[in-house]
Amino acid sequence: METESFAISGPLLLTPRKFADSRGFFSEVYNQRTFDPLIGAARIVQENHSLSRAQGTVRGLHFQSPPTAQGKLVRVARGAILDVAVDIRRQSPTYGQYVSAALSAENWAQLWIPVGFAHGFCTLEPDTEVIYQVTDYYSQADDKGIAWDDPDIGIDWPIGAANAVLSDKDRSHPRLACLPEYFS
Repeated sequence: METESFAISGPLLLTPRKFADSRGFFSEVYNQRTFDPLIGAARIVQENHSLSRAQGTVRGLHFQSPPTAQGKLVRVARGAILDVAVDIRRQSPTYGQYVSAALSAENWAQLWIPVGFAHGFCTLEPDTEVIYQVTDYYSQADDKGIAWDDPDIGIDWPIGAANAVLSDKDRSHPRLACLPEYFS
């Protein structure tokens, strides 16, 4: 497993090995014994799979607040995304800053996003499928978000607001400055 860290502590870019032959390939994309030394003892309890038909679909920025805060391991099964994690740990020296990585079915990279980060992505190709494993179950009561285009965060999205495909829910998230202190 190849690993890359970022200037912001916590998120990691992880690329599992692929074993290819004439039939295709095999890859062990998650093994707790391999991941624990990298990300800590995270317990994966749920796996989610999304399909975004249109290129330029933006999903996020999402997070769950305590007591059901989630870490996420994100990968792309088909297509490509710009994946983003925003530090929302209030006492962190990198509060309000973000990391991003291009994830694709071709590069096989995964992004680990720990608890205390908001997550979002923009599809770079049509018919993109994203799979992410999470460390706690979905909780509608704790489901939160931040405006994807918050100018205080300044994410360099590959699409402008006029062309972004968003849900009504994602269009209505508050700016980071308006959030309560969820992660101390």
